[in-house]
Amino acid sequence: MKINRDGDIVELNAPPRFGYGEKVMSTKTVRNDGTFPGREIGDILVKKGDVGYVSSIGTFLQQFYIYGVEFVDHGYRVGMKGRELESLDYDDDEDEADAATAAADLENIPGAPA
Repeated sequence: MKINRDGDIVELNAPPRFGYGEKVMSTKTVRNDGTFPGREIGDILVKKGDVGYVSSIGTFLQQFYIYGVEFVDHGYRVGMKGRELESLDYDDDEDEADAATAAADLENIPGAPA
């Protein structure tokens, strides 16, 4: 039996994108895949734009971080992938710019690996 992966990216090679207590917003509508107790498969659990807080960080398939997001307005927690979330506490564009600057700085260090 083949496991269907979402791609070749292994998020676990880097630190989690979101931290405990971080305010996040869902970028996608999330339906119950059968792992949420008390709800039917296919029921909408989270709508795009719903806001919650990261309350736990786990892993899935030794590839992805799964963020337990507490949606206070709904009164429950849903496990979500990083690609389904956007930080409301931090600007992702700033993080990308900081990473690009750090990479450029490394290239200018004599003797640093290319």
